Amino acid sequence: MPGLYQSQRLMRQKRKAALQRRRVAILDLGTTKVACMILQLAPELKSEPIGTRDANSFFGLFRVIGVSTTRSRGIRFGEIDSMQETERAVRTVVQAAQRMASVRVDHVIACFSGASPRSYGVHGSTELRGGVVTELDIGRVIGECEMPEQDEGREPVHAMPVNFQVDERRDLVDPRGLIGSQLSVDMHLLTVKKQVMENLLNCVRRCDLELAGVASAAYASGLASLVEDERELGAVCIDLGGGCSSLSIFLRNHMVFSDTVRMGGDHLTMDIAKGLNVSFGTAERLKTLHGGVTITGADDRELIDLGSAGHTDRDFRRITRAELIGVIKPRMEEILEEIRNRMEAGGLHQLPSRRVVLTGGGSLLHGLDRLASRILGHQVRLGRPIRIAGLPQAAAGPAFSSIVGLTLHTVLPQDECWDFRSPDTFLDGVSFGRVVRWLRENW
Repeated sequence: MPGLYQSQRLMRQKRKAALQRRRVAILDLGTTKVACMILQLAPELKSEPIGTRDANSFFGLFRVIGVSTTRSRGIRFGEIDSMQETERAVRTVVQAAQRMASVRVDHVIACFSGASPRSYGVHGSTELRGGVVTELDIGRVIGECEMPEQDEGREPVHAMPVNFQVDERRDLVDPRGLIGSQLSVDMHLLTVKKQVMENLLNCVRRCDLELAGVASAAYASGLASLVEDERELGAVCIDLGGGCSSLSIFLRNHMVFSDTVRMGGDHLTMDIAKGLNVSFGTAERLKTLHGGVTITGADDRELIDLGSAGHTDRDFRRITRAELIGVIKPRMEEILEEIRNRMEAGGLHQLPSRRVVLTGGGSLLHGLDRLASRILGHQVRLGRPIRIAGLPQAAAGPAFSSIVGLTLHTVLPQDECWDFRSPDTFLDGVSFGRVVRWLRENW
């Protein structure tokens, strides 16, 4: 396990070097689109945990000076499927963003969905040798965590201390400098398939760039779409993407659980294409312009002209909007039911607040919030990413939540275990219930 952390530590160093140059590229590798933003950082930027600041206070610390998007190629279910096609898409967006910003960047920080994420809750405790909590003590207590037995071929992408405790004082965000005799920590560990990380690193290198950091798209979307109270009291962010749908559970400004369902908007499009016997491009336009999940009385009378969407005169025909919704709704119900099962496994019932926020391109379907509220059994609202300086209006919608959240993670990242001294020992054990039990005991 310590060896796996070395790649994260190396990327952290590259990130610091990029931030010292006051500009860095942000890359979102999605199944539907690949997007790139170039950030210009303010000189007064200071390093402090993201959980200690209101999201609105980020405005002015950095500015977006270049943005580009292109249709995703070579990516399925959030994972690279064709290296050459993905490399071409990455080169396209990075070069276009550089031309817009009139600068060249050497480092990128990327986020991705998919990769079969697994969440673990781990716990560690140690005696304080000097009576005062130091950076070294935090490294030692992290080293005492009962780490899960990793399946071969997996690598950590996030390892966040969720809760510190000094003696009887719980719920501490940063215990450094406090006096006590014993230090404990609850930590959330998120691992993904190592092969996905290696493919991402190889793709970035083939584009003559250096990978300076990675993040889960589910985590990034939560940072961008949840308001401060939701991240503090507990909420779920569901990012409905093209190839997969990601969920992240936040509490006390930390992500405590994440998972992915390998179904998304592309599955809806494919159902339309097969059910109505139209091309994939036509199905995508029908979903975007006329799609929904709630049928009203007017939908039986609203006709959609398929002939204007690419059919010849001989194939000219019309359907009602109710027929289109009848194709979309069953698949969306299936996606939401699977997400509900993952939420229950993540211990959502333990949270004091049970708000659910929908974001991503799939959240734009008409009536989805009402359908999701009925299936998930919780309050549901539609989430849009927070506004950041220089962001064009075209890139301010829910489909860009993950890349906007990645900018926040880049500029002011939360402390993770590889930010401290390398852990010395790791004990065997596995239990996501550690975090769940802590939630139950403290809320």
